Amino acid sequence: MTTEQSPVTIIVGVDGSDSSIEALREAVWLAKALGAQVKALTCWNYPSAYTLPYALGDFGFKEAAQKILDGAVESAFGLDWPRNLTTQLVQGSARPTLIEASRNADLLVLGRRGMGGFKGLLLGSVSAACTAHAHCPVVIVHAPKLGEHHA
Repeated sequence: MTTEQSPVTIIVGVDGSDSSIEALREAVWLAKALGAQVKALTCWNYPSAYTLPYALGDFGFKEAAQKILDGAVESAFGLDWPRNLTTQLVQGSARPTLIEASRNADLLVLGRRGMGGFKGLLLGSVSAACTAHAHCPVVIVHAPKLGEHHA
């Protein structure tokens, strides 16, 4: 009797910030030790004002998100992307999208961006929501100090 285990999956939320780029590096570093697959996920959405019937034109929100995702991967690894890394764009708000994606993950890795109005908070709103509601363990990564990064 043999049972096949599905590979370990690590999902990384990527928004282009220094902390999300560092989270991407950390996720790939962890994946090497675990023999895991890494999925870098970037969320995008139309601004609420854009959905009004008066909004005209296509401003390329999805394309802009793709550039952020590709740029983050390139910042983390240069042009030599890790073989166990895939990328995905998902339309939706970051909090519910990442929480839903965590259903199919063994680990969720996020950068601590914390760009809200409350200086000194240990977590940003997205990372706080994900740590409270994700369906798998969550690792929060801080932006590296100048000139440092783990991998």
